[in-house]
Amino acid sequence: MRRILVLAWAEVLHVARDKATLAQALLIPFVQLLVLSNAATFEIRDTPLYVVDQDHTSASRGLVTRFSASGNFTIAGASPSPELANERLLSGDVTMVLTIPHDFERDLVRTHAAAVQLVVNAEKGMAAGIVQYYASRILTRYAAELAPALGGGSAVPASTESGPRRGAAQIDVRTRAWYNPTLDYRHYMVPGILVALVTLIGTLLTAQNIAREKELGTLEQLNVTPITRGQFIAGKLLPFWVLGMFELAAGLVLGRVVFGVPMLGSPFLLLGVSAVYLVAALGIGLWISTIVETQQQAMFVTFFIMMIYLLMSGLFTPIDSMPRWVQVVAELNPVRHFVAISRAVLVKGAGLREIQRPFAILAVFAAVVFSLAVRQYSKRVS
Repeated sequence: MRRILVLAWAEVLHVARDKATLAQALLIPFVQLLVLSNAATFEIRDTPLYVVDQDHTSASRGLVTRFSASGNFTIAGASPSPELANERLLSGDVTMVLTIPHDFERDLVRTHAAAVQLVVNAEKGMAAGIVQYYASRILTRYAAELAPALGGGSAVPASTESGPRRGAAQIDVRTRAWYNPTLDYRHYMVPGILVALVTLIGTLLTAQNIAREKELGTLEQLNVTPITRGQFIAGKLLPFWVLGMFELAAGLVLGRVVFGVPMLGSPFLLLGVSAVYLVAALGIGLWISTIVETQQQAMFVTFFIMMIYLLMSGLFTPIDSMPRWVQVVAELNPVRHFVAISRAVLVKGAGLREIQRPFAILAVFAAVVFSLAVRQYSKRVS
């Protein structure tokens, strides 16, 4: 027992002397708890909704007001043009389009039944089903509100009964699921999981790279060679970049063959974006490797960053449901942008025009991270 206690005390002293490890053990878990508790939510709120109101009556305005006041939807745009709504849906700016046709109020008054259309971006799988449920619930309640004014009793949606009821207000909900009509969750998850795995493996390997050189004592030997700092970082990054490109390409083939993931867009466009994204992801690993002293520290820091990466990427929970400040912070997450690009290209058939904003963010991020890795390395060896 004495030997065990002596060994345990020696380990305590070792951790206490290593300020970086001590901070990782005591500080980082609390930071993760504060940040990720806001990000890891399964409640869907503030879903972006686009309204195509072709009726412009008090009844149609009342319906839009019910959606806006529900807390589950945010009106992200409105116009009488279905074409503009389709563009916003394709670009990913909105999740659902509510179309209120002409004569909506007139049909309610004359026949106590009217139709609306809900077009849902179903690439988000089960989340799309939840959003549909929220919308149907709002429509049911609105129909119940209109029933007394129309001279009827209780009201039900027209879609729940085979025929109309006399005196009951009915709203016929016609729902269409775009991009993932079967609501197959694998079509939504496989592209995101592939990105997460490649990022995790690549970042961890590169994070341990220079740290391993420090532990082995071979870094000093490399420093006396005429190679520049930029060449050194690029040489360290290149093998893992090639490995990451191979894994992404093989993963796309596997997703198509095994899981039936659609490839509506150009796989070459996705691979081109992947080339830029991997510079950003692997550059972060090399930057981590330049600021730590041991491989153990590199693993701790990488784990901390990857946890935030994954839970703030929209992979498991919609970013739209997170608090506003978390959504702003998530803009700095390259995984978030590449997950969105991969899903848009594969499931929605998006082209370069639709993904130009997240792609530009990835390009800037890659350049900044690579520059930081070179600068940090030069500081530590000068």
